[in-house]
Amino acid sequence: MIQLPPCILGCRAVNAVNNNNMAQPLAERLRPTSFDGYVGQQHLVGEGAVLRRMIDSGRILSFIMWGPPGTGKTTIARIIAHQLNRPFYTLNAVSSGVKEVREVIDKAKNSPLFSRGGAILFIDEIHRFNKSQQDSLLSAVETGTVTLIGATTENPSFEVIRPLLSRCQLYVLKSLEADDLLKLLDHAVNTDEALKARGVELRETAAMLRYSGGDARKLLNILELVVESDPDSPVVITDEKVKTSLQQNPLAYDKDGEMHYDIVSAFIKSIRGSDPDAALYWLARMIEGGEDPAFIARRLIISASEDVGLANPNALLLANAAFDAVTKIGWPEGRIPLAEATVYLATSPKSNSAYMGINKALETVRETGNLPVPLHLRNAPTKLMAELGYSDGYKYSHDYPGHFVKQQFLPDGGEYFEFWSPQDNPVEAKSKAWMQQCWGNDKPFSK
Repeated sequence: MIQLPPCILGCRAVNAVNNNNMAQPLAERLRPTSFDGYVGQQHLVGEGAVLRRMIDSGRILSFIMWGPPGTGKTTIARIIAHQLNRPFYTLNAVSSGVKEVREVIDKAKNSPLFSRGGAILFIDEIHRFNKSQQDSLLSAVETGTVTLIGATTENPSFEVIRPLLSRCQLYVLKSLEADDLLKLLDHAVNTDEALKARGVELRETAAMLRYSGGDARKLLNILELVVESDPDSPVVITDEKVKTSLQQNPLAYDKDGEMHYDIVSAFIKSIRGSDPDAALYWLARMIEGGEDPAFIARRLIISASEDVGLANPNALLLANAAFDAVTKIGWPEGRIPLAEATVYLATSPKSNSAYMGINKALETVRETGNLPVPLHLRNAPTKLMAELGYSDGYKYSHDYPGHFVKQQFLPDGGEYFEFWSPQDNPVEAKSKAWMQQCWGNDKPFSK
């Protein structure tokens, strides 16, 4: 019999205690130890899904999980710790540095189970690691000394260095759907000893689902708060009782600060809705709450592209300049360019034509597959390619009046694809007029 690594035994011991120790938060007491009790993310952990297959096979490749809080990232890592007979180490990027990373790598190299596939290193909030900390992982991940499992609530494209990202698979976790949350509630009231002792009845659940925002941990924290604040037994959960409890304890269900996702949502929607006062209010809430200025600046860039778009192309330039300014001047002065960009975006005309256009194009690409590039649009760097007709018939636009000449740019069969639809604003009206001059009635957007 192979001796299990101490950390795995420790994890199992903790979960054993969780089932009996009512001092533990409800979300921790209910944390599953296998995918049979896991709720949500079936595209990753359901029967035949990629993570389930990897864990069932015992061969884990390095991967990063990206998703909102409370979607099960840490739980997936702990399930791996329970099911695989390999050393399992955990680091939190908030409190760990290069020194701690190197210590784990050294332990992994000296592990008696190294020959069985290497240790697993779970890094929570990996987006908080700086470049040097992430660089310290590269060699160990490359050589297989450790299998890295990262968890992040931030877009890895922005927060994880390219060399590390290229060595890992990326899996996206989604906010839990209403059916998943209801399953979780039903499981909680029927299996948790403390809730069973109070005789909890879920008479109404709409308020809990709404306030949780797809976050399983927040949902269970709300349930626990409502039960603890009710002196009666049995406890009957109603929407009104949930609202009252949360008004009396506005932060009790948000112990880890996940409300910043709700606030940034209100911030972006206020900009989209052209309300500069509301946008500045939510900006102030984020600043006072200690939000990362880079997080705010990135959202402004996204809003400039998605919501203002072609109605005011300068919005993207200003948002990007605000991001650059914040990184250069730091805090607290950085609040000023953030406020300037916020007001500018909120008061700009709005268009999502580019956003809608690329989404429609992506949908078409997924439906039609890899349609061949027309021969006249292909380069012909070799004699053979020229003989095959590559680039034959291509018309160089600058050789024609107005730097335009009609020719086919879409694949055969896709001549009537329509993705961009100009919207009703002065900038796009001018673009539409130019397209009409160029294409006449040959393009949908020029009609």
